[in-house]
Amino acid sequence: MSQKKPYSEAVSTGQYVKKTGLSGKYDNVRRFWEDEATRLFLRPYIKAIVDTKTARLERLKILDIGCGAGDGFDLLMGMTTKDRGIFEYAVELINQEMLGLYLGIDINKDLLQQARELCGENGKISFREGDFTKGLPTEEGPFDIYFTSYGTLSHNHDAQTVELLADIARNCRESSLVIGDWLGRYSYEWQDLWVGEPLPETFMDYRISYIYPPEERQNAEIASFPLRLTSREEICGLIDKASELAGRKILVRNIFDRSLFVGRHIDTGEYNSHCPPMREVVNSLIEPNVRTDLTGLIIDYFPKTGFDRLNTFFDGFSMCWNTLVKHTLEFLSDFGEKPANQTDIEERCMFYPEPLRYAVLTMQKVIDATGLLPGDTRANIIEPQLAYALRKLEMDMQQGAGVGHGLVAILEINPQQ
Repeated sequence: MSQKKPYSEAVSTGQYVKKTGLSGKYDNVRRFWEDEATRLFLRPYIKAIVDTKTARLERLKILDIGCGAGDGFDLLMGMTTKDRGIFEYAVELINQEMLGLYLGIDINKDLLQQARELCGENGKISFREGDFTKGLPTEEGPFDIYFTSYGTLSHNHDAQTVELLADIARNCRESSLVIGDWLGRYSYEWQDLWVGEPLPETFMDYRISYIYPPEERQNAEIASFPLRLTSREEICGLIDKASELAGRKILVRNIFDRSLFVGRHIDTGEYNSHCPPMREVVNSLIEPNVRTDLTGLIIDYFPKTGFDRLNTFFDGFSMCWNTLVKHTLEFLSDFGEKPANQTDIEERCMFYPEPLRYAVLTMQKVIDATGLLPGDTRANIIEPQLAYALRKLEMDMQQGAGVGHGLVAILEINPQQ
């Protein structure tokens, strides 16, 4: 089946409309967890290019490969500077003034039309129909940033990805940045699809069923399409082949996992019946004026026989996740009855991994500092902060191994070759 049809069907449901909330493609988790985590990982590398271009009085050129409805544009242009003074209001890392060209290409006309409606009339921003597996646009190139987002490269066979990366390496600027985004091979969402070594080129039958309410999923006619599942080792292998083909070294700057327990299919259970509906609960944490039953955040990880290394990681991460939630419940239940004993809390956290220790102490301080403020501080301050603490825990403990919904590689073309 053509990969255009499922996305066009998704657009027709109205769930691809740019909005935030408890459901839909652009739910709270997408906007405030997944997008923000990606920005935080990318920011130092994007900043380095921005600083270089600014010093040279040059404008930045970005190619968004498989741009869809303009999600990559939202993500990159929504990136902020790190050291933001409290008095500042203009904090964009990439501002419109220094942008020379943002070109997005995709094969789906419906998504491209939505991208154009999002950005309006702007001579610096263009979205064009095109198949990037048949070559990249050369008239406007070379580009400073070659960007893919949310599993774009999982639409490819490995040979296509190797050729794409080699094409970029042959034609890019010196020290251009390349962002590659795949689906992780070992996401807990699709534990049923885990395979052992040697790793075959594995595609899952992916269904965009998550945009439908649970009561409609069973009867909805949901199209599916193949998406490549990838690990860190496989990405490195593809990069080595592309470097050899291009005759130019492609350097790996970072590889990170995104959405370990909050991915799209964690709630559908289509590829792992043991998944708890964690995305639904985290969406509630971030929703204004909504209180959440925090016990719904507790994860009972179900190991899979024959995958000791993965089970060890997921079991340890779930223990840290659960410990943070339980401490938060304790702080909330004790609030106002007795003052928090900072020394006692620090002693109890003494043997925790540093990311967990930091998160627990953060939640204790937030609850103590905001609990007596007017308004529903639990719904509007404490619960969102718990979501951000869980997000930071994920970011600090992930290993870039392919254990999340997304696996993102930050690459740089070696300027010496």
